Amino acid sequence: MHRFFVSPDQISQGRVTFSPDQSRQITQVLRMPSGGEVAVLDNAGWLYLVQLEEPSSRDVVGVVRSRRLAPGEPRTKLTIYPALLKSDKLEFVFQKCTEIGVSAFEPMITDRVAVGAMVSENKRTRWERIIAEAAEQSERGRLPQLLAVTMFPQACSQVRGLSFIAAERGDRASLRGELITRLSASSQRPFAMNLLVGPEGGFTPEELDLAVSYGIIPVSLGPRILRAETASVVGATLLLAFAGDLD
Repeated sequence: MHRFFVSPDQISQGRVTFSPDQSRQITQVLRMPSGGEVAVLDNAGWLYLVQLEEPSSRDVVGVVRSRRLAPGEPRTKLTIYPALLKSDKLEFVFQKCTEIGVSAFEPMITDRVAVGAMVSENKRTRWERIIAEAAEQSERGRLPQLLAVTMFPQACSQVRGLSFIAAERGDRASLRGELITRLSASSQRPFAMNLLVGPEGGFTPEELDLAVSYGIIPVSLGPRILRAETASVVGATLLLAFAGDLD
């Protein structure tokens, strides 16, 4: 069944009014007939079964037939802090990590991010669309948050919960090993976890030292050097798997 995230003001008195873009997708791309059913999510935890009325050329309206709590959300709130990458690589991170179950993204500017990396409003809108499409395809119950781009020191100062930073060089414990040690020592799974991932070339020694000063744990993602976009996906998978959210 096709799924659509809508804002709360699109649901009123038992009816859903789809946006022009959603209406265009329903009528022109999916070619759904009157009476067809779709799933609608309000991004507040509810899933609605909606029956479409006669589609118009502009606005499609549906009638709510049932409502239930939306499944598909991990218990652990995982935030990925990826360094700004080239557009296609960062979009890959947003798409795949959304499918895995990441709850939020906060892109960072680090020392080795390309000079002049800017985020236009159009680019942010595209990122939000990629996240929404990935959330719909993977049957998420909520949209991951896309937070504003931040500087690396500010990212370090604001993390809360069990936090790791991917360090590709040096004698580092593996993320898997750290998780085994820390999760086995506690009877409770962490509610919130964070992973900071650097750009091509990784973090500088000074950045790693700063992260450690804030209690962020430097870890290796294995014996092979991963591309920056791959590291985010691998790290997110390991963290959610060890938290029991991929069972």
